Amino acid sequence: MNALRNKVQLIGRVGSTPEVKEVGQGKKVANVSLATNEVYYNEKGEKVETTQWHHLVSWNHAEIFEKFVEKGKEIAIEGKLTYRNYEDKEGNKRYVTEVIVQEVLLL
Repeated sequence: MNALRNKVQLIGRVGSTPEVKEVGQGKKVANVSLATNEVYYNEKGEKVETTQWHHLVSWNHAEIFEKFVEKGKEIAIEGKLTYRNYEDKEGNKRYVTEVIVQEVLLL
């Protein structure tokens, strides 16, 4: 049951070309946005589509993102949620929610 404590599974489309950076000694990290869509019908029977955007960070699969993933590509990921905060240039505290990718599947 411990594996279920912080687990995220998403299928969606990549929002932009992945940003891949080298962070020392050949290690890379990929940052990319993922859009997931949900379609439902409201009380009036009208079709409503909503889109949620997720920020993905991949350390172990950065090369896959770099070589095979592009804007619009459908992917499935599994990972965990993380939260962090920082101060911007104006001194305002900013909060960020990210999904740390542990597995990626190209669809």
